[in-house]
Amino acid sequence: MSTSMSSTAFRLPLSTSSNASTICMRSLFLSLPMKPLAPPTLRRSTALTAQPVISMSMEAGMGVMGTKLGMMTYFEPSGKVVPVTVVGFREGNIVTQIKTVATDGYDAVQIGYRRIRERKLTKPEMGHLQKAGAIPMRHLQEFRLQDIQGFESNQRLAVEEIFNEGDLVDVSGITIGKGFQGGIKRHHFHRGPMTHGSKSHRALGSIGAGTTPGHVYKGKKMPGRMGGTKRKIRKLQIVKVDTDLRVVMIKGAVPGKPGNLLRIAPAKIVGKNIPKN
Repeated sequence: MSTSMSSTAFRLPLSTSSNASTICMRSLFLSLPMKPLAPPTLRRSTALTAQPVISMSMEAGMGVMGTKLGMMTYFEPSGKVVPVTVVGFREGNIVTQIKTVATDGYDAVQIGYRRIRERKLTKPEMGHLQKAGAIPMRHLQEFRLQDIQGFESNQRLAVEEIFNEGDLVDVSGITIGKGFQGGIKRHHFHRGPMTHGSKSHRALGSIGAGTTPGHVYKGKKMPGRMGGTKRKIRKLQIVKVDTDLRVVMIKGAVPGKPGNLLRIAPAKIVGKNIPKN
């Protein structure tokens, strides 16, 4: 009898002791004075709180958009042969928005180019153009200027009034896409020997040591996609402005194939037509 009671007395506290300890800990926790939790502090970087920085470069003057028609040979009055690129202008080059420091943080003039059907645009795009009273246009670009006085919405820009023969311009566009190309065509590498048992003709070769550094350096010239990137050709001279055909002949080659969209702006000369800073 004593043995069974001792065993029972020994078993019961095991189950009740855990409950009792749990209740004791809860009562102790609830009896402690609770301090109000401070609201979480949001750490905001200086980049978020600061004013937005416009990284768009400033243009030397108002420019236009055009369409590359192709290249031809132009004979100057002296008989000199000059290779030129013919740039045509479709319906467009209309001011669609004027941005100011008060509303957008910088001064710029937005223009549209190349008329298209309304169903080709989304409703927000159509609403943006209708607000300016402009026709449906496919391309919109901005020209950040030092002075935007004299521009107004739905104003048509005439090429012959902006550029003259002999002016220097910067022409930018999308280069012709070449697809995936090897190192010889993409980076003008030299090929290996074609005879005497050589097995490395147009291969890239070694791209780095194995132990040191143990990886390929960033920027290593290797095969990959070639072309199809934005490129700007600076300080090209306008040879002729034909108002009857509405074309401009620019000396030299410009990016892209015929039919490509081009952005033509006055050439930037630091210290002359744009500030040094």
